[in-house]
Amino acid sequence: MMNRYIISAIFIIAYIVLAPFIGGLTSGVDRKISARMQGRQGPPLLQPFYDVVKLLKKETVAINHVQIIYLLIFLVFVIFTGCLFFGGFDLLLVFFSLTTSNLFLILAASSSHSPYASMGANREMVQMLSYEPMVLLTAVGFYLATGTFKVREIVMQDNLPNIIKLPGLFVGFAFILTIKLRKHPFDLATSHHAHQEMVKGITTEFSGEMFAIVEISHWYENVFLMGVIALFFINANPLSILYALIGVTITYFVLILVDNTCARLKWKLMFKNTWITTAVIGVINVFVLEVITKGVI
Repeated sequence: MMNRYIISAIFIIAYIVLAPFIGGLTSGVDRKISARMQGRQGPPLLQPFYDVVKLLKKETVAINHVQIIYLLIFLVFVIFTGCLFFGGFDLLLVFFSLTTSNLFLILAASSSHSPYASMGANREMVQMLSYEPMVLLTAVGFYLATGTFKVREIVMQDNLPNIIKLPGLFVGFAFILTIKLRKHPFDLATSHHAHQEMVKGITTEFSGEMFAIVEISHWYENVFLMGVIALFFINANPLSILYALIGVTITYFVLILVDNTCARLKWKLMFKNTWITTAVIGVINVFVLEVITKGVI
């Protein structure tokens, strides 16, 4: 029992310390690969870190003090979400914490009363309505496949990797990651690319330290999301860690490829496509797994 708590504490501390470095490097690799896909040299690999340091040195202009508080709570909840996940806790609680963190980002943007930020906040809420059903189905799928919501118990299962039982949910979760990672064709709320009609969307009124907080929060969040992808591959077999690394790498590369080859869609198409994906491959996967689990076939 004590060993379990010690291991959880080690993973939590490792996440808190290492996630921003891994997330920043991942962002640098993302920019580099995107640039090469577009025939450009691209920025240095460490450019995301340079950007954050520069932001921390800039003057921070806040519309109101509540805005800063909301952003700090957003950062805390994102870190808390990753700690719950890598600490091996309940997957439903993990996803609930992730949703809560996003609500504070929306509140921070809405409190500025900027038309661009408000538009971004509204689109962020629509995006949440789009991807939340698949997120919940993913948690349900892991429960049906392993008999538990506990992350530590899921990774200790001594059977086939969960992706064998949950191929539809894996594809569906990877699909909604285009929203969570702010990539085309569903980059609607934060305007990751500068050519969109609402400037920087939900982050328009964030400057200096506030924008740095958002960037660091996304680094933490991205590492957590890649951890969920890894959960489809990891089990009691030590070799599964290698499979997970390969799976995460391929998935992230495909998302970068999609980002650089797809045009941005309108919110109605995003909503329709995500719910169709959830209803078709997500629900069917859960239904088939439930039937197999009960031994009907």
